[in-house]
Amino acid sequence: MADLGQLPFYNADISEKPAAVQQLLAQLASADALLLACPEYNYSMAPALKNALDWASREPDNALLAGKAVAIVGAGGGMGTSRAQYHLRQTCVYLDLHPLNRPEVFANAFAGGFDAEGNLTDERLQGLVVQQLQALQAWASQLSA
Repeated sequence: MADLGQLPFYNADISEKPAAVQQLLAQLASADALLLACPEYNYSMAPALKNALDWASREPDNALLAGKAVAIVGAGGGMGTSRAQYHLRQTCVYLDLHPLNRPEVFANAFAGGFDAEGNLTDERLQGLVVQQLQALQAWASQLSA
């Protein structure tokens, strides 16, 4: 799990990558696939996630992202991050990430599916997450074959 909280804003003028950036890039390099948890802000993805993708995409030949399988999950209000996830999918196209099409996992964070600590308690959603992770594993294997 990557901690995006310590990443500085991407800046092409920074010549030496900060330690938090180096750690993120190392995690991405070792990952066979990615699960992106995507909250929604103003109908789009969270700035921290976009910032992480910006740092990663600046590696030579986009080597950390290009061709990698990715699944997207999210919990939020109303439509449960559906708009943010679709916007993230647009970004994935440019980055040559290969998003999993189904199952999609959109959760309304305020409809009783989570406990007070934020743990997912809704059995239907838990089942969807398991299905998505299994599909991601199969998708990553297929892409690497």
